[in-house]
Amino acid sequence: MIHEFDGFTVNLFEDESGDWIAHFVEQPEISAFGADAEGALNELAQAWDAVKQTYVEEGRPIPVAPARKTYSGQFQVRIDRRVHRALAIEAARAGITLNALVSRKLAESVRQ
Repeated sequence: MIHEFDGFTVNLFEDESGDWIAHFVEQPEISAFGADAEGALNELAQAWDAVKQTYVEEGRPIPVAPARKTYSGQFQVRIDRRVHRALAIEAARAGITLNALVSRKLAESVRQ
């Protein structure tokens, strides 16, 4: 079964005891668990339906997922000039641009 969750982002993971937990990234208080991933998602769908029903019964607007942000892939960061120099030297020795070196290092740190 595929769940839409009205555009909210779902974090789904297995905990140390082997149970699966699912929650909305934007609203972590809305969560559920199950013996497997699909079970956790089914429980989250039921929890979300109950939350929406409560909002309706109380006459409040149902929460709306924030618009998905897009990223340009560009940002600026200031670093110590000694670090800048060391990175520039490392990039030159590797025969690549400073941007390529820093991008590679950042990508590697995120994957770990």
